[in-house]
Amino acid sequence: MTAEAVPPPVPKLDAEQLLLEVNQASGAGLEFVGRAADGQVGAAFVRWPDGRDGVLTRGFGSLSDLRRTAGVLDAARQHGLPVPQYQLLVEVPGGVGVVQERLPGRPPTVIDRALLESMIALTDRFSGLAADLPVPSMYLLESGPGFCLHESLERYDDRTRRLLGWVHEVGRDEPSGMTGDDLVHLDFHTGNVLVDDAGELTGIVDWDGIGRGDQRFGLVTLRFDAHVRLPGDLTWYDELLENVLSPAVLRLYWAHMSLRLVDWSIRHHTPADTTTWLNFAETRMN
Repeated sequence: MTAEAVPPPVPKLDAEQLLLEVNQASGAGLEFVGRAADGQVGAAFVRWPDGRDGVLTRGFGSLSDLRRTAGVLDAARQHGLPVPQYQLLVEVPGGVGVVQERLPGRPPTVIDRALLESMIALTDRFSGLAADLPVPSMYLLESGPGFCLHESLERYDDRTRRLLGWVHEVGRDEPSGMTGDDLVHLDFHTGNVLVDDAGELTGIVDWDGIGRGDQRFGLVTLRFDAHVRLPGDLTWYDELLENVLSPAVLRLYWAHMSLRLVDWSIRHHTPADTTTWLNFAETRMN
């Protein structure tokens, strides 16, 4: 395998250029404050002329898609969920600039069972909040838009090709997708929440991946994150998944997360990372 054999990584955000485009298109007069340290693709902290702080990202989807997301998040806020308000949406070359509220708190520095249990409990409050959103694809039979790329697994090595074959098998079975009207955060992990000094949750961020379906999908996303963030005995979490999800649904969600993280590691990280995710993915392959 050569580096040219797999699809390229997703480019990092050029925050200064995006800010220039947003200000030119909207006249918002936003000031660049700094880059957000976390995140795979990138975000920037900005400030409005009146002193309000915001977070600048490039949105995924059309302007109408993002307006719909903004409306769903507003409804979630009214139900008490700590999610950001979208303050500005503006079309720029190549996409949409998004300025959202900067929520209080900071990314957690201590990842422990208490944090996981708080996040697990929070997913119960996502119930029935996304009737206006589309159901996201699991991308088990075709590549996703910049993630869940099948080509990476096909071209990497024999183990990833075996995993891809299993992903295809799961995609041809039932259920083949999520069902339900719950709000789904498709990247629900410890890097996408904020906490206060006491460790209490103050925010859920990075809603680029949003959809309608099953709130329990976030439990599987978080379990993959816990595999690398909280090494040790997570039998209690595995038993939780088996108690709340049917074997077929757990298999579906597991296949999606396996595809997503193995593909991403091939294109953005090291062979050791790819091996880590392969090892974990294979624990539930059958």
